[in-house]
Amino acid sequence: MSAIVPLPSNEMTSEADSKKKQQHPHPHAPAPDIPTDHNAIKTNAQKSDDDFRIYSEDTTPPRVIRHYRDMRTHQTVEFYRRMEHKYTFENGAYRRSMTIEEAFDELEQYVDSSDPDLDLPNLVHLLQTAEGIRHGGHPDWMQLVGLVHDMGKIMFLWGTNEDGQDGTSCDGKQWALGGDTWVVGCQIPDGDAVVFPEFNRLNPDMNDSRYNTKYGMYEPHCGLDRLMFAWGHDEYMYRMLVANNCTIPSEGLDMIRYHSAYPWHDKGAYRHLMAPGGEDEERERWVRLFNKFDLYTKDGETNDLREDWSTTLWPYYRNLLDKYGLGGKLKW
Repeated sequence: MSAIVPLPSNEMTSEADSKKKQQHPHPHAPAPDIPTDHNAIKTNAQKSDDDFRIYSEDTTPPRVIRHYRDMRTHQTVEFYRRMEHKYTFENGAYRRSMTIEEAFDELEQYVDSSDPDLDLPNLVHLLQTAEGIRHGGHPDWMQLVGLVHDMGKIMFLWGTNEDGQDGTSCDGKQWALGGDTWVVGCQIPDGDAVVFPEFNRLNPDMNDSRYNTKYGMYEPHCGLDRLMFAWGHDEYMYRMLVANNCTIPSEGLDMIRYHSAYPWHDKGAYRHLMAPGGEDEERERWVRLFNKFDLYTKDGETNDLREDWSTTLWPYYRNLLDKYGLGGKLKW
């Protein structure tokens, strides 16, 4: 295993972005129509759209409220740079060599403390997402994205409670593993653009004049890839896939990197930072399409799928992993 080496701090680009542009030089393809009838996606017909993503002091589980309070308190520019260094893949650095199947074994007992909609192991959610995309007739690379999109939570193997990456102890802190992300380095949106906006005031960067304005440390319309979203499984998994030279199209890499960025893709925040010319808008459409399946396939009652994993599902997805360069041992 290679030793971890320092990654120079760069708030405007990353080694992964440069490598992705070399691997995927072509612009994004137009996104398909985004479904508006979510009943065609759900496997639990008893749940209405209003039953998903309920965030309120009265009805949200206390563990979720604590998660977002901690996340808003600790996710800063300095923390992002520290995690960028810790989890670098530059110069061949990595933490462990594992296959995707071995990583699934590690994640078997992980449950996302930030999710109010599902209290099952993460593997169940990944299978539900992938199979929903498959049944929706979308490309096989998007099905594979559904299967691996949350696997960045594997960071808990190397994380600590203090860094919000404890996935092994009861009530461990997970504020740097999951949850809605926002752009660090500029003003956190108010109103309904973020869940629990009352926690914004707890963020130290909101008392720093470099970061607490509309643009903060960014230039107007600098573009999506120049933004630093709160560190979590999305950013780590994106960098891991690029480091392993996977051939998932750039649309799929965007789905992985930005699917938790609800203030951006769901609430329309950060228009003033998106690149001119419409490409970032097209990328947003792909992420929104993926998000429909990421959210509305969640079903803790009728669609477990674990019994089908080894017999029918794993052979199918193993072929997709091989097809897109993710078979065998990978750098994590």
